[in-house]
Amino acid sequence: MIIYIIRHGQTEWNITHKLQGKSNIPLNSEGIKQAQNAKLKFNNIDIDFIICSTLDRAKETARIINTDKNIPIKYDERICERDYGKLEGVNLRDINIFEYMNYYIDKKVEDGESIKQFFKRIYSFLRELENKYKNKNNEKILLVTHGDVSRAINCYFNGIPKNGNVQNLMIDNCEIKEYKK
Repeated sequence: MIIYIIRHGQTEWNITHKLQGKSNIPLNSEGIKQAQNAKLKFNNIDIDFIICSTLDRAKETARIINTDKNIPIKYDERICERDYGKLEGVNLRDINIFEYMNYYIDKKVEDGESIKQFFKRIYSFLRELENKYKNKNNEKILLVTHGDVSRAINCYFNGIPKNGNVQNLMIDNCEIKEYKK
């Protein structure tokens, strides 16, 4: 099984450094261009199916990538962005985001998810995917998702850093990562 991960295209909140979490923010014009460029990269990759976050920015990215391919898309809330509760919409410069990005500190967000709760959700999804497709070596799956989800997926396949800090593990908008199992 090969899993491709792509983070959604850029949004206005990405530019203004606002914490998006589960806020349903659409792609901006640059995000649409990024998704169109990602589509070109996937023209030479045979994807068997797509699993996508239920948030609009991911759905729009998946729709653009899937233009001309017409691959079935399954939507799954488990790969939605981390719930930042009361911090949604807060400028990242106004908080110490590193406190929320250390697996061992595990600081809870008011009305949101701690990093361990979030990782548990993503790991459960990935274990289910592995179990379902473990005997299908050539199955190619595209996950269209979010920055924090990309951090959790990286840790699932590569382990949590010794210092617990996952801040630098996020991929850029429309960056693609590949994992094999």
